[in-house]
Amino acid sequence: MEYAAVVIGGSFLIEGASLLVAIQSVKKGAAQEGMTIRDYIWRGHDPTSVAVMTEDGAAVAGLAIAAASLVAVKMTGNAIYDPIGSIVVGNLLGMVAIFLIQRNRHALIGRAMDDQDMRKILHFLKNDSVVDALYDCKSEVIGPGSFRFKAEIDFNGQVVVQNYLKRTKHEEWAKLCGVFDKFREAAKKGDDSAMLNIMSNYGEEVVTALGSEVIRLEKQIRELVPGIQHVDIEAHNPMDQSL
Repeated sequence: MEYAAVVIGGSFLIEGASLLVAIQSVKKGAAQEGMTIRDYIWRGHDPTSVAVMTEDGAAVAGLAIAAASLVAVKMTGNAIYDPIGSIVVGNLLGMVAIFLIQRNRHALIGRAMDDQDMRKILHFLKNDSVVDALYDCKSEVIGPGSFRFKAEIDFNGQVVVQNYLKRTKHEEWAKLCGVFDKFREAAKKGDDSAMLNIMSNYGEEVVTALGSEVIRLEKQIRELVPGIQHVDIEAHNPMDQSL
């Protein structure tokens, strides 16, 4: 009995110290994500600290139950309290296992980011003047506190061009007018090769303008939700019947 008490006491000190460290880690994680501790335990992005805290908590509670069982056996002389304590500890560990399965199952099936973060991103995109409509917006957790976001966007072509010309200043206005003049001249002459060359160059400018908007949106999304590691923005194809 004395040896058992020493083992339980030593284990209680070790597990208790580990539990305190885990609790501090959970508090720190909750503060970083702006959540309450309760919300962080259920929805926090880093399940590791939560798992350690619950396991250590179960260990400390199990040791307390074991100690109570030993005391009951010692005081009453009835050995029935020993198996009762074992059953209670087993049920406790089972409940902790169920909680951890429920808590971490999304990591196995592709968990999406929190609704709050998703709403924040969608609100930003919907209120950006370059975005006419959003399609097929998806997110996925790829690691503790790390996400992937994907969306198809119907871009407002007029705003894309306006933003591009604002960035490139008046030189591009003159260049663009020159392109149209050259195209009209080539069309009058029926020079298909010249028209193709002119439109190819113009197409390059359009792609550059659209690419600049994609880069801008991706950068601002990462700033909005720092945990996003990968942003995949694509131009929506209205002819794609799979959507």
